[in-house]
Amino acid sequence: MVNKKQHKNPKQISLRNLVLGILALFLINILISKVYLRIDLTAEKRYTLSEGTIKMLKQLDDYAYFKVYLEGDFPAGFKKLRNETRDMLEEFKAYSPYIEYDFINPSAIGDKKKREDLIQNLVDKGLQPTNLHVNKKDGSSQLLIFPGLILNYKSQEIPVELLRTQRGASPERVINNSIESLEYNLASALSTLLASEKPTVAFLDGHGELQGAAIADIAQTLSHYYRLGSLRIDGRMSSLFAVDSVSNTILDQPAISALIIAQPLSAFSEADKYVIDQYIMYGGKVFWLIDPVLADMDSLRNSSQSIAIKNELNLEDQLFKYGVRLNADLLLDLNARSIPIVTGMIGDQPQQELLPWFFFPVLTVQSQHPIVRNLNAIMTEFPSTLDTVFSDGLKKTVLLQSSPYSRLLPSPAIIDLGMLETNPDAADYRKPAQAVAVLIEGRFKSLFANRIPPKLKDQFKRPLKKERSEKNAMVVCSDGDLIKNQLHYNQHYPLPLGYDQFTQQSYGNKDFIINALHYLTEENGLIDIRSREIKMRMLDKNKVDQHLILIQLLNVFLPFVLILILGLTLYIYRRIKYGG
Repeated sequence: MVNKKQHKNPKQISLRNLVLGILALFLINILISKVYLRIDLTAEKRYTLSEGTIKMLKQLDDYAYFKVYLEGDFPAGFKKLRNETRDMLEEFKAYSPYIEYDFINPSAIGDKKKREDLIQNLVDKGLQPTNLHVNKKDGSSQLLIFPGLILNYKSQEIPVELLRTQRGASPERVINNSIESLEYNLASALSTLLASEKPTVAFLDGHGELQGAAIADIAQTLSHYYRLGSLRIDGRMSSLFAVDSVSNTILDQPAISALIIAQPLSAFSEADKYVIDQYIMYGGKVFWLIDPVLADMDSLRNSSQSIAIKNELNLEDQLFKYGVRLNADLLLDLNARSIPIVTGMIGDQPQQELLPWFFFPVLTVQSQHPIVRNLNAIMTEFPSTLDTVFSDGLKKTVLLQSSPYSRLLPSPAIIDLGMLETNPDAADYRKPAQAVAVLIEGRFKSLFANRIPPKLKDQFKRPLKKERSEKNAMVVCSDGDLIKNQLHYNQHYPLPLGYDQFTQQSYGNKDFIINALHYLTEENGLIDIRSREIKMRMLDKNKVDQHLILIQLLNVFLPFVLILILGLTLYIYRRIKYGG
């Protein structure tokens, strides 16, 4: 009996293989969806979250909802920022099922009244709009966008700006810097809402410091991150330290996380200095914003000249002990803001012109420290300079400095509006870059070491006295106006910190203040994320122009050629396998 070899139909074999392949892909997809697997192949690991962010995301126990208002038909750069924001939120969602987000286009709301109400609501919540000039086929138009988001978590919300402008930077660099800051901005906002108890930050009062409308904007912003208040030392240790009321004992625990000393105008007593000194020795953080010289524009309202004099604060010895010397001078810089000046009259109407005022230097950030990295330029008013001095065990990092075209006027100095009428002599502006803000880190030595402490108003069984701190940090700025917002010239309401109403430019003052306080008070290390660098990989425009036709042909026809080659290969393979 002869057994005939049975041959299966090739069509049946192909159909079976197709069905099995589809089933295999379906099963693999189900298995992969149940297993967390992500591979970051980028050189700088741009899609790999930091350990601090991952730890924070795993602590979520309720839904965090990101309402992102960066949506619409806008230029490629903003589309890239939108896509990167979506990718970053997807990374967040991969580590926590409680992450939800939605992209909203305010301009797409048809009802004009609802659209205007939403825009006003976003402004009231702290998001700043950006006006884009968009070129289309049918002409150009202005588009108002909100490159930011509102984060909601457990009935709390916080605004987050996504666009990090930088004076003098190209649009590509601005977008790249904004992408670099994405993880920090999102994680920092979420960490703030997640914290069961916010750190306490206080503005010092009692020495003529800034208050009220002058710091209204930064106070509102800081209230999202901290429990905010003001206090007077008034020679009392209990103003900055916790007290055991039962035993009437002062505890060696600072009652607040950070103290902001914003532009004091009167001298500090030795008792107040001692309280601040011991606050630092026991781990308290201080943000000094000091004017070594008294000068302001109000003194020039009725006269073309005024005299700037030294601000006698009695802080020289204390700051010197901590490693910095504030100089009694005024810093002028060719890189400066402009101010409105009346240059003539037409009929009975004064004519104003914006002229550069060299007493208002614009500080362009050069440091790569996380506090200031990729920060927009900083606006100042009558700043002075500072020097770092040798102090054992302390590290100093210059955060802000002037341009190499600077000039110094020692106090007392004459401030003359007549400078605006003449071109500056470049020979007068040859000073190298001058430091205006510095971060000091390490173990500080007490000013009152080996000295009898001054008498305090409150008396305790066990007074505090420590001669050297553990590892600590402080920031010292030689311009108190860094934290001062402008008031509207007509209606006198506070404007956003860093916004100059005369030039209509925004500067990085607010981000500088917030970053500095985050660096001083945070313990989760999120601020270090700002050190991450994403390299810009731009096409060579000259080569693109030279080989434009070849590049277009390759992009259009190469995929078809590859598909044709693949199809021919499969056809030949099947003929060889089944043809015989």
